[in-house]
Amino acid sequence: MDRKITTVVFDLDGTLLDTLQDLADSVNYALRTHGLPERTTAEVRQMLGNGIRYLMEHAVPAGMVPEAFEPVFDTFRTYYVDHCLDKTQPYDGILPMLDCLRRRGLRMAIVSNKLDAAVQELNERFFARYVDSAVGESETVRRKPNPDGVLEAIRRLGSTPDEAVYVGDSEVDFATARNAGVPCITVLWGFRDEDFLRSVGATTFAHRPADVVDLICGC
Repeated sequence: MDRKITTVVFDLDGTLLDTLQDLADSVNYALRTHGLPERTTAEVRQMLGNGIRYLMEHAVPAGMVPEAFEPVFDTFRTYYVDHCLDKTQPYDGILPMLDCLRRRGLRMAIVSNKLDAAVQELNERFFARYVDSAVGESETVRRKPNPDGVLEAIRRLGSTPDEAVYVGDSEVDFATARNAGVPCITVLWGFRDEDFLRSVGATTFAHRPADVVDLICGC
């Protein structure tokens, strides 16, 4: 980083948490329940990053009318609430990375397009030892790539954008960082491939969680 970093804001799904299989299972449960063709895990992976409504709108067959879509979405949402932690875990190396950043005195937050209550619950379950603030979508915080969540997280930490960095795994995260006026570290273990991420302008990559520490702390 070409500036002094005191604050790190992380995306959640695809960056800290591997939620892919639980999401794919929930998508296909809803599709199967309503007699619709199922999706591969690879297809679901490409649909992630813009929230669950976007996910299901792209998982159902093209051209589905709202009256038909809403029951499918409701089935997905109900099932996912009950099964969102069946297989979800932090990616390998995430907890040691967070511990290292904490020991170096950095302030950390999570910003996600999940609803705020779900973000609070997941942070409390997996990351509360390390992460000081978690922000999800709410009436006052628009979903990414709007910068609201990142700027709110930075404010809550008593920091400023010029001393912060955003860490995410998708084109939505890259655009969010740009909109918030902060640099972006793009991780390569999440929901997008490097060639695609380079095509949208990402330039700074972490191949493994330890790389995030190196990039921020200059190790």
